[in-house]
Amino acid sequence: MTIIKNIQAIEVLDSRGYPTIEVDVILKSNKIGRFAVPSGASVSKYEALEIRDNNPNRFRGKGVLKVLKNIHEIIAPKVIGVDFNNINDLDNILLELDGTKNKTKLGANSILGVSLATAKAIAKENKLEFFQYLNHEDNLLPIPLINVINGGVHANNNLCIQEFMIVPTLSNTFKEAIQHSAETFYALKEVLTKNNLNTGIGDEGGFIPNIKNTNQVCEYIIKAIRLAGFTEGKDICLAIDGATSEFFDQNTNTYNFKEQGRIESEQLIQFWEKLCKDYPIISIEDPLCQTNWKEWNTITNRLGSKVQIVGDDLFATNKSRLCYGIKNKSANSILIKLNQIGTLSETLDTISLAKAHDIQCIISHRSGDTEDNTIADLAVGTSVGQIKSGSLSRSERLAKYNRLLHIENILGSKARYSKTLTSKSLTKKL
Repeated sequence: MTIIKNIQAIEVLDSRGYPTIEVDVILKSNKIGRFAVPSGASVSKYEALEIRDNNPNRFRGKGVLKVLKNIHEIIAPKVIGVDFNNINDLDNILLELDGTKNKTKLGANSILGVSLATAKAIAKENKLEFFQYLNHEDNLLPIPLINVINGGVHANNNLCIQEFMIVPTLSNTFKEAIQHSAETFYALKEVLTKNNLNTGIGDEGGFIPNIKNTNQVCEYIIKAIRLAGFTEGKDICLAIDGATSEFFDQNTNTYNFKEQGRIESEQLIQFWEKLCKDYPIISIEDPLCQTNWKEWNTITNRLGSKVQIVGDDLFATNKSRLCYGIKNKSANSILIKLNQIGTLSETLDTISLAKAHDIQCIISHRSGDTEDNTIADLAVGTSVGQIKSGSLSRSERLAKYNRLLHIENILGSKARYSKTLTSKSLTKKL
């Protein structure tokens, strides 16, 4: 049995300098678990609610004092001193306390902070690394999808598409994968500099050049792959996060896609088809708006045998939405973000459902993140085989990759590295 002795939460700053909460849960055994809650900029309309103070006189409304109050005055009195068998029991108490569909009473940020901090404390109480607490057996290190160019709401440039990523596909270990990715990232800076393009970085650490044309971005990345001594499509492939809900117009049912003007769903699907034909793209996240279920089925039918079609805004780590997507064959992959759903238990349930139906999972950070590295353990502990943690710059991104390097070292000869897409629905191997 586990008993919580105390809960302490404070307001800290995330990678944008906006307030978030960091929660310490102290067990009766005096073991302490800590978790800092991330925040997104490109946010699904189906995500659990992140509560902010909305006080314009403090942090321009971004403060989270209401969340601290919810933790200390509502959650803590109900869970301190209570015996519970596992994290599911605690999460059920938290969900009952909130009692709403999308955590609108207490906020996903308050609930998630307590849920994850408690789970990490339990792991320590059992003398386990957090990834071991989640899974004692598989020891699978994930393939990183590494953001190298930022656009959309993550960057002040002309790109509608939010993320251009590289995926090391011929590495034998996670350590080697990071090395190959870093060398390509360095080379990309050289390529951009040579072409008089901005090498400042965006919210997730990728470069933010002013390039309007998606094909040109891909060409620069291909040049960088070659400059680093690798072969595109063999050693390193490409992945994209379209974040298309950000430029979808509900009134006209069209996409305000800067490089092509206003286009309809079929035109956007054709754009993705041609891009995948021209470049070694193995994964496209949010290629269509989060509300267009029918069109998601279309693109999955047409591209899903060769490319990961990843639902982020579409699914929002929500089990019920994933169920609907499975029934309608809307995607073959799902992005997993802890704060989209709000508890560890619900996150693990969504991952289990996805695995049971051969839906590939990618553990993901948020654009407003912290130095907390918990998602690295989550990726290994759930054996999903893939992780998104941003670029190879900005310490809040590197914290996750560095933790994975430590985990690989801890596991030693027991460590395995994911080299293929495990989904049976995909015929193309990494």
